[in-house]
Amino acid sequence: MPDLALAIQPQRLRNLMRRLIDIYSPSGKEEEVVDYLHGYLKRHGLPVVRQEVDDGRDNLVVAPSHGDIHLALIGHLDTVTAYDLEDFGFDEEGDRVIGLGSADMKGGCAAMVEAFLSLWESQPEVASNGKVALALVVGEEEDGDGAQRLVKEFHFPWAIIGEPTELKPCLSHYGYLEIHVTTRGQRKHASLANKGDNPIKAMLHLLLQISNYIECRRPEAVYNIRELTSSQAGFVVPDRCEAWLDNHLPPTAPVGEIMLELEEVLLQERQNNPQMDAALRFATMHAGYELPDKGLLVEALRAAYGRLALPWEPLPFRSHSDANLLWAAGVKPIIIGPGQLEQAHAPGESLSFQQVCLAAQLYYDILTEVVSHPEKWV
Repeated sequence: MPDLALAIQPQRLRNLMRRLIDIYSPSGKEEEVVDYLHGYLKRHGLPVVRQEVDDGRDNLVVAPSHGDIHLALIGHLDTVTAYDLEDFGFDEEGDRVIGLGSADMKGGCAAMVEAFLSLWESQPEVASNGKVALALVVGEEEDGDGAQRLVKEFHFPWAIIGEPTELKPCLSHYGYLEIHVTTRGQRKHASLANKGDNPIKAMLHLLLQISNYIECRRPEAVYNIRELTSSQAGFVVPDRCEAWLDNHLPPTAPVGEIMLELEEVLLQERQNNPQMDAALRFATMHAGYELPDKGLLVEALRAAYGRLALPWEPLPFRSHSDANLLWAAGVKPIIIGPGQLEQAHAPGESLSFQQVCLAAQLYYDILTEVVSHPEKWV
């Protein structure tokens, strides 16, 4: 960590991280971690409110008592499901904090909470009337229902999202296509498998063609076959097979054109094999975006990076996140958070605690800049 005086409290931050990671909060079951953080923020005097997402599930929002919000810090409290329910909690090895959700993104959430606590303690009157907000949302790992609910009630032009970027600023974001492919056939005894098409065989051939198209025509895309299943009925040729595909596309990729080209791949396969019964559906589509490396918030961030001796090296965020949903709602999101994206959803997930402290200080610096010069953010 650079040799600098921190406005935040590292030990308080570590304790909060420990508690958050020790609470199991997969998507759809975030109630315990939300209850804990609601009480934590209340005890420290922050004006936190619950925003209902659905029955028993809430976002937590700290917003100014009056006036507009110019900048919101946003983190998601849910995680993927645990690989091992007996061993998912907080652990440490030197500077590394280990545990489910440590990088994605309870480290980022804890850093944002600590930044807000430090701001409220150092400038309570200014902070309570400032143009900044903190939003801790649910459901990001599934359908983003927390973020969708947030932007229905609160409006702000800028957001910083604490997804793991190793504190590299992400001014651009990949788009995302979730594709559902199905093939169908006639169920029959396994000994008759050569008489007619098998939906699994048809699916494998179709997936090979889709893979070839992406690798040859769209090599910049990131393509993943996430699930492949068939109807399970014993010693038979199945009557159905389905696959779910993830396709992450560069920020400026022509999503509509790619969707059309994928449909043409399916059409060509049908022409080559008229007996094929296959369908392709785009279940989720999120557009990517690219923000310019300039403007009031970007310049304030660049200055904060300089004070913390951090390199300013903007990169695109290669996954999908709540930022896609915020962008669609008219918000300009910048993603900056501690940890590595490679650690997200991985066994043994971990991140550097020093980097979490730097993230908290960075968030504190930019919050201070906004609330200390409100006239600049009109």
